Amino acid sequence: MAKNFQDYYLNTVTQRVGANMYSDGVRHSLALPYSVFEDQRSGETLNILQKARIDGEKFLLSFINIAFISLIGFVFAVVYALTVYWAIALLYVLIVIIVGSLSSILSRKIKIIQQSIIRETSALSGSTTESLRNIELVKSLGLADQEVGRLNNSTDKILALELKKLKYLRSLAFVQGTTINFLRTCILFFMLYLIFNRTITFGEFFALYIYSFVLFGPLQELGTVINNYREAQAALERYQKIMGTALEPTPVSAPQIGDLREIAFENVSFKYPSASHNSLEDINFTAMVGETIAFVGPSGSGKTSLVKLLVSLYEPRNGKILYNNVGSLDIDKRELRKQIGFVTQDTQLFAGSIRENLLFVNPSATDEELLDVLHRSSCDSLLSRSDVSTGHANKGLDTVIGEGGVKVSGGEKQRISIARALLRKPKLLVFDEATSSLDSITEKEITSTMRAVSEAGNLISILIAHRLSTVMHATRIYVLERAKVVETGTHQELILKDGIYKAMWREQIGERT
Repeated sequence: MAKNFQDYYLNTVTQRVGANMYSDGVRHSLALPYSVFEDQRSGETLNILQKARIDGEKFLLSFINIAFISLIGFVFAVVYALTVYWAIALLYVLIVIIVGSLSSILSRKIKIIQQSIIRETSALSGSTTESLRNIELVKSLGLADQEVGRLNNSTDKILALELKKLKYLRSLAFVQGTTINFLRTCILFFMLYLIFNRTITFGEFFALYIYSFVLFGPLQELGTVINNYREAQAALERYQKIMGTALEPTPVSAPQIGDLREIAFENVSFKYPSASHNSLEDINFTAMVGETIAFVGPSGSGKTSLVKLLVSLYEPRNGKILYNNVGSLDIDKRELRKQIGFVTQDTQLFAGSIRENLLFVNPSATDEELLDVLHRSSCDSLLSRSDVSTGHANKGLDTVIGEGGVKVSGGEKQRISIARALLRKPKLLVFDEATSSLDSITEKEITSTMRAVSEAGNLISILIAHRLSTVMHATRIYVLERAKVVETGTHQELILKDGIYKAMWREQIGERT
């Protein structure tokens, strides 16, 4: 019973430590700058946090079960040996030092191998995630066998490293066991010598011999503890690298910007850390509440970079970005982002009901608020179809969408995304290529929805688009080319100019000269 209680409380403590470690890692990771994640493979951070938790728990469990018991046995044996003959106690201490040092030196190679295993495992996790995420492409092109082969290559590398580690572990166990048995035999002969020399009695010899099992028995398991330590050390180094990464800077006494009424870019230039040239150069514009500002241009002109600066994922290299006349470096970005609604090209919906997808951004919203934003986003037909498919009147909000539920089209996904953005009651609403992957009919419907939302007049609307038909209603349109603003005006003003906008318009609309 005592053993059961010990195991219960020991497992409770170690799992609580692991859970706290994982929670701290997640909390810290979510507070890191966006740039940390942009170049990472999918699932890499999650793999590091999970590995650190698992290996940390395993080491802590083995340490308490083996090393802690060994320590108690060591202290008991040494104290008793001191009462019999001091030299025996000294030998006990030397044996522990020799075995511990030898195991530590020989196990360094295990740490190096474990680091390689973790790297390969992280890469495999990322590759698998990417393959499953792009399963439609993989299946459509018949690339399943190719992907299996690619993933198997990574698995084979990990297997080879694991076998290599196993070989070192067996070698370590053999050397450690041989050393312990040799030293144990030496101390046995030494005590026999002391008996014949009448330094100790046979009873004391027998007692010391029995007590030596308390010391040498757990020492045989020291290799397991050291292996777990090396594995945990390799995992915790990567974990510590995450925890040691500087958080996104937040001013100590950031001024309250209040409701967002104005955004201004003043001579803003930006370059990615790994890029050789600027993504944006000398950008100037102002956006006020009630205005709809559009940015258009060919691919690679800097539209996506501008959005990342706009929502403060990056800071400009030169110039200033002002929110209500407060610089981006001086504000609390969390306060700013609570006022932002975002609709992207690749709509991210979660497996679950329509209600759950909307409540993700505003958990306290009422059903009336949910239905209101769905109506404003032209989702009434989706709710009606949902009611019919479920067979329950007035329960469209609880209808599961996606896998295992109602299948929604690309346009319906975008409408839900718009509704989700509106539920935040944003002061800045960003549409980033929101219709680029839709057909022309659906695009027209979504554009009508976007226009109705923008014309409400209680927020700043920013449109990023390649299709010019979606920005015709904008208050001002900025045309980007090669990182610079080359034209500015309304739709009517720009098509009267003989510039890039007119050329793009004629190409897209099919106007003949």
